[in-house]
Amino acid sequence: MKSNFARFRFLPIAATLVALAGCGGSAGKDAAPSGAIAITVTEDGFEPAVVHAAAGQPVHLVVTRKTDKTCATEIAIPSMKLKKALPLNKAVVVEITPEKDDITFQCGMNMLKGKLVVK
Repeated sequence: MKSNFARFRFLPIAATLVALAGCGGSAGKDAAPSGAIAITVTEDGFEPAVVHAAAGQPVHLVVTRKTDKTCATEIAIPSMKLKKALPLNKAVVVEITPEKDDITFQCGMNMLKGKLVVK
């Protein structure tokens, strides 16, 4: 009985890791069933710069800054009055529930931009 409890205690952690791992590559361009979207900050800006989500559904933008050669040391969503620091090589989760309008996200200096297309 004790071993079953230990096994089930770690299921939510394992499920979260699997969901985040599945967000890389081309799957990161659109919202996965879990609502997670992977975005990487590189010297070129936010990649991908355009992502998609369904209106009224919670979305988790999982943003990882991979370079120091960028001004995007934070992500800002002006329409939601939201800002979060982006430490180097650490995934930062930005949780939002978009309504019907597209949402612009940007660096803190408003130089690099991306868009969440809401349908």
